Parts: sequence; structure tokens; C-alpha cells
Amino acid sequence: MSKSTIKFVRLSPTKTRLIAKEIQGMNAEFALATLEFTPNRGAKYIANAILSAVANGGFEPNEVIVKSCRVDAGPVLKRFRPRARGTASRIRKPTSHIMVEVSKPSKEA
Repeated sequence: MSKSTIKFVRLSPTKTRLIAKEIQGMNAEFALATLEFTPNRGAKYIANAILSAVANGGFEPNEVIVKSCRVDAGPVLKRFRPRARGTASRIRKPTSHIMVEVSKPSKEA
């Protein structure tokens, strides 16, 4: 089993979790092919995390499965935009931490 972490990605964790749930339990090679054609911005970062986890373990993508793919919330950058009558509204710029674990499939009889 090998792990990979990408921290402080400027993506909303809510949107990135939707992609992460789809690839859990998939073969790593099939997951990478799926992510290549996923139009979301987070797919690129999750694919990089999978490739990194595969390389960390010294595996090939076709011989491992994505055991878990977790997206946690990172710190939120807070900015302000001027509004009418001298007020200001807050703009939240969320960040994410992406954690991926890959492992060889268990031998089931």
C-alpha cells in the first residue's frame, strides 16, 4: 500500500469530493482513463495524486486499485469585495487536501 497527498489545492472540497467518490475501488489505470475525460478541474489534481501514489509504491497502474481517495478541507482564503453604500461582502476561496491510497488487490478465493 502506498499513499500520496496533495495539499492546499485551490479547489472547493465539496466539488472535488464528487469526483473522488467515483474512483474509489477502481483499478488505477481505469481510474486515470476516467479522470482524463472528466470535465471537472479537480480531476487533473486527483489524477496527479494517483500517479504519485503508484510511483511511491513502485507499482504499475494496471496492477493496483485505488483503495481510498479522500478530500479534506484546507484553510479558507478570505477576501472582501466593495459593495453598495460603503459596505463589503466576504468572498471565500476554499482550499483542499487530496489524499490517495493505492494497494494491490487482495487475493480472494
